[in-house]
Amino acid sequence: MPELTMHSLREFWYTWRSSRVLILFIVFVALFLDNMLLTTVVPIIPDYLYHLDNPKATMDDTFKFLAKNCSRSELFRHRNYFIQHTDHLQQILRTSCNWTVTWALNRTENENNERTTILENENRWVGIMFASKAFVQLLTNPFIGPLTNRIGYSIPMFTGFVIMFVSTMTFVFSKSFGLLFLARAIQGVGSACSSVSGLGMLADRYPDDEERGKAMGTALGGLALGVLVGPPFGGFMYEYVSKASPFLVLAALGLFDGILQLTVLQPGVSGEPVEGASLKTLIKDPYILVAAGAISFGNVGIAMMEPSLPIWMMTTMRASEFQQGAAFLPASISYLIGTNLFGPMAHKMGRWLCCMIGMILISVALVGVPMATSIYGLIIPNGILGFAIGMVDSSMMPTMGYLVDIRHASVYGSVYAIADVAFCLGFAIGPAMSGFIVHAFGFRGMLHIIAFIGLCYAPLMLFLRNPPAKDEKMSLIMNENHSSFSYARSKSLDNDSGY
Repeated sequence: MPELTMHSLREFWYTWRSSRVLILFIVFVALFLDNMLLTTVVPIIPDYLYHLDNPKATMDDTFKFLAKNCSRSELFRHRNYFIQHTDHLQQILRTSCNWTVTWALNRTENENNERTTILENENRWVGIMFASKAFVQLLTNPFIGPLTNRIGYSIPMFTGFVIMFVSTMTFVFSKSFGLLFLARAIQGVGSACSSVSGLGMLADRYPDDEERGKAMGTALGGLALGVLVGPPFGGFMYEYVSKASPFLVLAALGLFDGILQLTVLQPGVSGEPVEGASLKTLIKDPYILVAAGAISFGNVGIAMMEPSLPIWMMTTMRASEFQQGAAFLPASISYLIGTNLFGPMAHKMGRWLCCMIGMILISVALVGVPMATSIYGLIIPNGILGFAIGMVDSSMMPTMGYLVDIRHASVYGSVYAIADVAFCLGFAIGPAMSGFIVHAFGFRGMLHIIAFIGLCYAPLMLFLRNPPAKDEKMSLIMNENHSSFSYARSKSLDNDSGY
């Protein structure tokens, strides 16, 4: 009886470990943590760099003076609120100590103007630092795709976790622009490993096109959830706890992901090396380029807003760090809805049409963002923006795998390296250029330019309506061969079980 129980437990363990759903969960968690770290820094960095460069630039002395001489201690405790709401400050001063009104208002106004000038000049440096992760990821991706064809997906996936953990801890201890830049750049290497191997693993485990679309939509939901939680989480922890606190929480979550990968994936070389279409061959495929371009242009708008929107909010709305992070909430929530809704729906309505509608909606939303006069005015345009980006990503990611299936060999490492390069291109060019474009044309002009470009690109989706297959008979043969390989690879986890 004990032997039967042990055999049943052992069988359950190996069945559980090779479950496709569990693999999907691991990819979901990896993308969630990657993008949570990516966006947690968004509301933190502008203010943190400002205080690093200007350690004496603070309004604390002004409000300490007012609190002491007006016998109103709440003036100092809630100074961030009064900085943003000078009318309320004026009302309190008129009732408590009227003689300070003119002095206090002039002093806070001068300090606000100095802060605005410094932040506007800082815009370019913040953009370059934000873009460093995407640039490094861009350079790393072409090596990760072919590597997964040779050694499988588990080793690059676990390597991504290790690098991400190192990046997170670097953020904890960084106290200079150089260390912050290094931490952000290191993250790019980890992201390349996690994204390419994770999406390739899903495409390999879900060969059916419709199932693959659903799986990709779910995995991108992890990306969306990370983007959703990151900014408000980072802003709240930075404003009310400390700069290091959000990164320590992320490091703890990362350890959970690492243990999960060690337990389930058991990183090691799996299967025989697989020969698929080369990276050069895939890049020359015009249909793959059109799909990759849609991913880039679909994300470049939100990427440009990453460094520039918080600074624009600080200068026009006097927004706090938490409010700057919360401004991205509508986009993140609607992206989460969009990816999960259109993962399966795009397959039915036509992924090309879903993407084209998404590109048009992105342009409309970008035009609406600078019309906002308060944080509440950002809810609708940011919500539309996130939903539309979800339509583009959830339709084009499965399309990349489908194009490889019908036009090349069904091996996915390299094509998802191209997809990730396209994604990173938007997040590399966007933040790096946003500071210079804002300086030249203003925040509104920058978003109008990228909206026009996206609108012009949308009609190209018609080319993906019915892409031609290359040598369909050979493609079918390759798919049959791939099925046997895929089965062997998925079973390679169980080599030690004796099955």
